[in-house]
Amino acid sequence: MAKEDLLTLEGQIDEILPDGRFGVMLENNHRIIAYTAGKMRKFRIRSVVGDRVRVEMTPYDLQKGRIVFRDKGPGGGPGVGTPRKRR
Repeated sequence: MAKEDLLTLEGQIDEILPDGRFGVMLENNHRIIAYTAGKMRKFRIRSVVGDRVRVEMTPYDLQKGRIVFRDKGPGGGPGVGTPRKRR
């Protein structure tokens, strides 16, 4: 495995921690601590408990990861709630 290789795994957020971190339970029943990627922070993509996420991890530290994608579940997305007013 090369130094730049990343592991991409899927999981579910089960806890919100301080400093913008999340507890994520992976599909292989391992629990890790993950933070949101820069693009997710830039575009203010919010994650809540129960969201399905895709996590990138380095093979050198299998206890930490970076959330790179949040899967929209049923009933989510921009069409829910009150419409935004145009200016």
